[in-house]
Amino acid sequence: MGIAPRKEQHNANKLHKRLRRLVGAAISDFNMIEPGDRVMVCLSGGKDSYALLDILRNLQAHAPLQFELVAVNLDQKQPGFPEHVLPEYLSAIDMPFRIVEQDTYSVVKRVIPEGKTTCSLCSRLRRGVLYRVAGELGATKIALGHHRDDILETLFLNLFYGGKLKTMPPKLVSDNGQHIVIRPLAYCKERDLAAYAEMENFPIIPCNLCGSQKNLQRQAVKEMLQQWDKKFPGRLETMFTALQNIQPSHLADPALYDFRGLRTGTEPVADGDRAFDPETFELGMEEILGGGRKFDTALNR
Repeated sequence: MGIAPRKEQHNANKLHKRLRRLVGAAISDFNMIEPGDRVMVCLSGGKDSYALLDILRNLQAHAPLQFELVAVNLDQKQPGFPEHVLPEYLSAIDMPFRIVEQDTYSVVKRVIPEGKTTCSLCSRLRRGVLYRVAGELGATKIALGHHRDDILETLFLNLFYGGKLKTMPPKLVSDNGQHIVIRPLAYCKERDLAAYAEMENFPIIPCNLCGSQKNLQRQAVKEMLQQWDKKFPGRLETMFTALQNIQPSHLADPALYDFRGLRTGTEPVADGDRAFDPETFELGMEEILGGGRKFDTALNR
């Protein structure tokens, strides 16, 4: 084996370990999977859901807790959908699965005017079917393939177009109150998942219902985030960290924080007057005081 193939294998191993570690961390942080769970993995045929299933299978084989996996694909009867791809792939890897046939495509095309985006209705119909199937299968968790970038995109979509400060949570109770929905890829970057899917040679099935639509608001937000990531490396990581470090006292939602009940007192308060977190300066007290004196002198000139 030459130097180049060895390096490629080394990078592949690093990527595999990183994704496994991030998925394991998300599962642990949010208690996504518990002993005895039957996890329904929603498989669309896209890179993210393939990676999700593959990583969960790996964790299932090595994790100390016991849980079941069953893959479910919703065949929405889109024209040209290759029905054979997923059953052949899942059978080849000996993965229990169920293919659900439901013509949501015709419903979306009938209801949504030509030229309008179909994602919202398509998602709602798909969600209803998956909840029903989860009940039929006795699934205790429903695993979706949304990743870190999806979560950030949704944050800005709600901010720009919905007037809300919210996004996709890593774990939630389903709309009907009967299921727990989890997103084990919450800490994973989309570009890592794309590289992983290419490395594993998953048989990707493109979505020709919504994925091919132009001028989607989500696509515009995605491009904005990609530009930020290129121009300001680390910005997306910082933004995602912010989602895990919420300070309601420094937002403006009176239903979330008791602004009306604020009163003065004699003790310092943790939620005091700090619009920005203080920076850490490597200065001694003499330098700080000296700097202050110089500043005062400058003001008095």
